[in-house]
Amino acid sequence: MTSSHLLLTASISLCAIIGVWGVADPEGLLAVASTIVNQYFISRGWAVMLSVTLMLLFCLGLTLTRFGDIRLGADTDRPEYSTPTWIAMLFAAGMGVGLLFWAVAEPLTHYHFASQFLPAPIAAEQALLGANFNWGIHAWAIYGTTALAIAYFSYRRGTPMMVSAPLKNLFPGETWANAVGWFSDFMAIAAIAIGVAGSVAMGVFQVADGVTVLFGYEETSSLLVAIVFALMVAAYIPPLLVDLGAGMAKLSNLAMALAIGLVIYTIILGPSEYLLNSIVSGIGSYVAVVIPRGLETFTFYGDEASKWFRDWTLTYMVWWIAWGPFVGVFVARISKGRTIREFVLGVLIGPTLFSTIWFGAFGGIGIFDALNGNGDLLALTQTNVERMTFALLDRLPLSTLTTLATVLAAFLFIVTSVVSAAFVLGTFSTGGNPNPSARIRVIWGGLLGVLGVAMILSGSMSAVRTLIALGALPFVFITVILLACLIRALLQDARKEEAHADR
Repeated sequence: MTSSHLLLTASISLCAIIGVWGVADPEGLLAVASTIVNQYFISRGWAVMLSVTLMLLFCLGLTLTRFGDIRLGADTDRPEYSTPTWIAMLFAAGMGVGLLFWAVAEPLTHYHFASQFLPAPIAAEQALLGANFNWGIHAWAIYGTTALAIAYFSYRRGTPMMVSAPLKNLFPGETWANAVGWFSDFMAIAAIAIGVAGSVAMGVFQVADGVTVLFGYEETSSLLVAIVFALMVAAYIPPLLVDLGAGMAKLSNLAMALAIGLVIYTIILGPSEYLLNSIVSGIGSYVAVVIPRGLETFTFYGDEASKWFRDWTLTYMVWWIAWGPFVGVFVARISKGRTIREFVLGVLIGPTLFSTIWFGAFGGIGIFDALNGNGDLLALTQTNVERMTFALLDRLPLSTLTTLATVLAAFLFIVTSVVSAAFVLGTFSTGGNPNPSARIRVIWGGLLGVLGVAMILSGSMSAVRTLIALGALPFVFITVILLACLIRALLQDARKEEAHADR
């Protein structure tokens, strides 16, 4: 059996085992995952934060050096996609449905926790800061580092778009490099599959709850969740039978347009002055502490603060790492022809700015209600987090239309994510084939569906986040290896050495 066949068999088997386990015994799987993840976070949380901060500093540093002028591809290559389309595609792949789901719920959840220890205004400021940090530039530094390493070796050195490619290129023929590389590809597949399945579950929860609101039901039934899931699978299977191309760009642009329309609508029809102040204040608070906050582990704040840090910030950082290989390969595929400086600034700044505006608008309304209203939205975070975004939209005009737009955007974000992930998983599991067969893509689409069912049966978003973290833990170390390989290659090429010299 060849290495690529072994990788395909092993990765499909692992994902199938986890999926079946999650369907047959969701409580057992969650118990094992929680034990492992909690122990890792307690003992190695500092390593996660240090790693992601180093990735951010590295990416920002590249833009200030001559390396920023290097083009991802031949010197004559130019970008295939316009910058707005490019940003929309990478944003749809990298964030998407998560922002719709947590738009109101996360800032208010942070506020509920912080208000137990801090005066209300400071708790509100820290709540927005927490959401902005969790979804901000550190997440995109993880994506950017992974994508840049894969893109640089692929377009400048001609390697396949595999996580293992940088290591094998720098150390050709080395047994240890082949072994570590194979394991890296294997764990990348596991991290992608489990991470995307978590987003499938999140999207199903949100779409089902949106349909519940549209039809005026009190509670979301299990039957409705099953129907939404079936429709989602039916929607993403056909695109897996055709080539990945213009269709993804159109779907991403439509989903992004809906998201932009929702945030503009919210700012205009909500308490506009308050929300604009919230956005500007949120950006200022975030920029002021973004680097030191990346090294904060809340060691000296007691057990409650430490648990909050593990449950939110650490979980998010590992979540982004889980998505790193998937988003990395996808972003690499759509970024050929851009300079490293253009790539880094686009990947880091554009999506981060949108996220801070997003949370400043939606989170701002939630905090406005908590400070100046009756606090209904705050109370809802404790009972039905899936309905938070729809509960906010229900307070504004044209709520039926905006709820429908949110449901459609969530649906599109999930479909684009699954289609992209199935292509990437097919590429990885077949040894770097950029166009895996339709059969392989559909198999991965089906496995993502099974894993999605396991996530749904886990019963809560907290459980989903724990399962995603479990799949991503080994990849924390692999991202550091990719960073080291990229630095070595840049220095080698700058000195115009032979690619394999002076190992």
